[in-house]
Amino acid sequence: MNSNVFPSSKMTASAAIRLSLTTERTEEKLLIEELLEKGIRAVAVDFGGDFISSVAKIIERAVVSAKRENVIITSHAEEGAVAGATHEAVSQIMQKAIGLNVGGKIAIARFEDHISVSIFFGIGLLHLNEVAIGFGHRVV
Repeated sequence: MNSNVFPSSKMTASAAIRLSLTTERTEEKLLIEELLEKGIRAVAVDFGGDFISSVAKIIERAVVSAKRENVIITSHAEEGAVAGATHEAVSQIMQKAIGLNVGGKIAIARFEDHISVSIFFGIGLLHLNEVAIGFGHRVV
């Protein structure tokens, strides 16, 4: 497949995934600034807790942080796009995470009308962790 077929969606996907994998706040902030220079607005936020009780909180945190950092505007379409992409990302790891604790980072990136959400999950109990990335994309 030609990589130039979906340049906007590929750019936002790459930005969100890279941001969700940052390990330090300074690295996160530098990447957000670098992305902004390319016209990509982005935000990242941490989460953690029991998976079942965290799902709604994860979606809410994604929408609230995207609005707070001006990645999206306050509209049903844009809030719904972030919520839907976040739900898609969460549902991709559901089988691994049910009944366990999760923690990690939600990253949202937007370029033009493309919104991507990447969630890095640490899944497990005590020090016996699994890692996974869930990803969702929407167009507004």
